[in-house]
Amino acid sequence: MQAAVRDRYGPPEVVEVQEVDRPAPSSNQVLVRVRAASVNRADIDGLYPRWAFVRLFLGLRAPKNRGLGLDVAGVVDAVGEGVTRFVPGDRVFGDLSTSRDGAFAEFVCAPEKVLASIPTGVSFEDAATLPHSAILALQGLRRRDGRTIQPGDTVLIVGASGNVGPFAVQLAKVMGGEVTGVCRTQKMDFVRSLGADHVIDYTTQDETRTGERYDWILDVDAHRSVFRWRGALRPNGAYVTLGGSALTMLVTGLLGPVVSRFGDHSLGMMLWWKPNSAADVATLLELIASGKLRPVIDRTYPLSEIVAALRHVDDGQARGKVVITV
Repeated sequence: MQAAVRDRYGPPEVVEVQEVDRPAPSSNQVLVRVRAASVNRADIDGLYPRWAFVRLFLGLRAPKNRGLGLDVAGVVDAVGEGVTRFVPGDRVFGDLSTSRDGAFAEFVCAPEKVLASIPTGVSFEDAATLPHSAILALQGLRRRDGRTIQPGDTVLIVGASGNVGPFAVQLAKVMGGEVTGVCRTQKMDFVRSLGADHVIDYTTQDETRTGERYDWILDVDAHRSVFRWRGALRPNGAYVTLGGSALTMLVTGLLGPVVSRFGDHSLGMMLWWKPNSAADVATLLELIASGKLRPVIDRTYPLSEIVAALRHVDDGQARGKVVITV
């Protein structure tokens, strides 16, 4: 079968499509014939890798796992012993981040527990956009104690135009929030089309120095100090980041809880991420069925053009999700 693989760390150009052995499902695994897979920022971060310390887990000199791709959508081709929820022919999707990735291929094996059924009327391409980015957006707008946005709350989405942001903008609006999106100049109209009430161009304005304060701030890719974000929060406001540079994440992880203790704010990283949460997957599918949430696909590429797809995301050009069709 054909699969996107890499044997060394580096930019998207280190990835090649090669002929590899087709995997066989072991106990409690499902073999999926891939129909679509979406590119996530996490896929790019794992190429370099973005944070040097993760080589302790991925491989010091070269990646232990040659495969790539978190989000998969396809058809069950075979099942291993012990699988009870799926049979060959079922349409499924899921996030492979807790297994061995590998969605950028013609076939992939995945644990049964990370897969969910694709409802009738949802395309493989749309389903492939959901598992990683949409779940992150939904859980990022909910605090660890379960509290979430209330009607009338002011919400700031930093990084509103990429993988997670478009889902976050729409979800915050569904919850009744007054939403401000942050993006670059060329993407402002796109963010407005998602339903954002206000848009800030970060190339001309510092979103922490506008004078506005927010009940919720979701920072998709942190680049600013938690001390600056504290001043942008209303009383009892919450700031959470999903990623960022190694230094920013270290400072946020260490100082966020300390800063929170000396005020009425909550600042820190989202450490309560639960991939493939059945309840959250069900919520997303219900919102899509009702027309309240729509996956936004910027471009689709065939598997043979995986490098171009990865480069498009890495360059920050995508408006929404980039999907690989197989």
